[in-house]
Amino acid sequence: MSVNINALKQYQNVDLRATVETASPHKLIAMLLDGAMGALAKSKGAIERNEIEERTEHLNKASEIVVGLKGCLDLEQGGEIAANLDALYDYMLRTMMQANSQNDVNKVQEVMDLMLEIKQGWAEMPNEIQIGEQ
Repeated sequence: MSVNINALKQYQNVDLRATVETASPHKLIAMLLDGAMGALAKSKGAIERNEIEERTEHLNKASEIVVGLKGCLDLEQGGEIAANLDALYDYMLRTMMQANSQNDVNKVQEVMDLMLEIKQGWAEMPNEIQIGEQ
C-alpha cells in the first residue's frame, strides 16, 4: 500500500514540475496564490486542533510564498498597484507572525480573506494582459 502512495506522490511531483515549467507568468502567480491559500487553510485547521508544530509549518510555508510573491513585484514599473501589493504583503507577513505567536485562528482567517481578494482580482485580469506577459 505504501508503495502505491509513494508512486502517487512521485507522479504528482512530476506533474506539478511539468505544469510549472510550461506555465505562463500569470499562471505561476495564480499557482502561488493557490499554494498560499492551501497552506493558510491547513494552518487554520492545525490551530483548531491545537497542533502547534503543524500550525507553524503551514504558516511558515504561507509566509515563504508571500515573500516570493513580494519578490515578483516590479515596484518601478508597477506603479501604485505594485506599491499597494507590497504594503499588503508586508501586512500579511506581520499578521501571520502574530497568528503563529498568538495561536490566533482569526488572524489566519484575516490573511485568507485578503489573499482571496488578491486571487480573485488576479483571476479576473483581462486575457490581453495575461497573454502580453508571456
